[in-house]
Amino acid sequence: MKKLNIIAFAGDGIGPEITAATLQVVEAANKMLDLGLNITHDDVGFAAYEKHGHTMPDATLEKARAADGVILGPCDTYGYPVPPEKGGVNPSSKLRLGLDLYANMRPSRTIKGVPAFVKQMDLVIARENTEGFYADRNMFTGSGEFMPTPEVALAVRKITASSSKRIAIAACEAAMKRRKQVTLVSKANVLKLSDGLFMREARAVCKTYPEIKVNEVLVDAMASLLVRTPEAYDVICTTNMFGDILSNQASELAGGLGLAGSLNAGDAHAMAQASHGSAPDIAGQDKANPCSVMFSTCMLLDWLGERHQMPALQKAGALIDHAICEVLAEPASRTVDLGGKLGTRAFGEAVVKKFGTLVK
Repeated sequence: MKKLNIIAFAGDGIGPEITAATLQVVEAANKMLDLGLNITHDDVGFAAYEKHGHTMPDATLEKARAADGVILGPCDTYGYPVPPEKGGVNPSSKLRLGLDLYANMRPSRTIKGVPAFVKQMDLVIARENTEGFYADRNMFTGSGEFMPTPEVALAVRKITASSSKRIAIAACEAAMKRRKQVTLVSKANVLKLSDGLFMREARAVCKTYPEIKVNEVLVDAMASLLVRTPEAYDVICTTNMFGDILSNQASELAGGLGLAGSLNAGDAHAMAQASHGSAPDIAGQDKANPCSVMFSTCMLLDWLGERHQMPALQKAGALIDHAICEVLAEPASRTVDLGGKLGTRAFGEAVVKKFGTLVK
């Protein structure tokens, strides 16, 4: 049987706790279903800086590149003691660029029994991940932000035809597995050149999927529609910053960022990543909700299973997802942030137990 290698980076703050809870579930699935996964660990963020003077050494990136899949906990980028040019880089950004993880797929859905701000939501936001307004990833050298005078700050927005095309393909491929609807989101009425280019490429891609119903919505209207009629949307395709903002909004409406999965995927690599921050204020207190990185890891297992034609991995991802939802359905077995009584470790144990019953 083929064996796959997954490397886990715990990250900062609550990262080690929620990553440990997630890996507890993955290891249980690995054993019960004989998945053949080999899981290794390495440091990024503060732990890596203390050892190597760099939050994401090049050697660590090479380990990620050699692995079949990556799991990344949250990183406290704002808290790093030195700027990027001196070793305080954003590990997430370096991994996304270094592995060319151009598609950030972020599902938002209401879960039975879990309080939410909307009655029904089941959508995926396909967010372009490697360019846009993000200053740390849109230049070959230097930063996409600069100050020509002390009183003026400028930011460069990078939109390319190739990146617009491939995120549109990712969105359409996702829609073909779901309800066959794609919504293209932009601000092309104002950003006529950059969003105009994105829309040109996305429309062209969508025409090659005649089964898919396509509509176009401006980003400010989309923010309103996520509140008003979230059930009307299936796959939303957009650029980096718009996708970042809309996916956070959608996740909160569906129950909170702590429940939001996120997969960063490219043609050759994929990375499961928590959608939220490192929450240093509760780090080490066994209070953190591990569901975000758990759901993200389910997405990674599904991606690996499809890529390597290993249906057992897809089954494992689906069963873990089901187990998490079953545990969340009981108020007492939720984590504290959701009104429950369980700590991070105990929640992981509850998911393992529930997974075992589903396997049998």
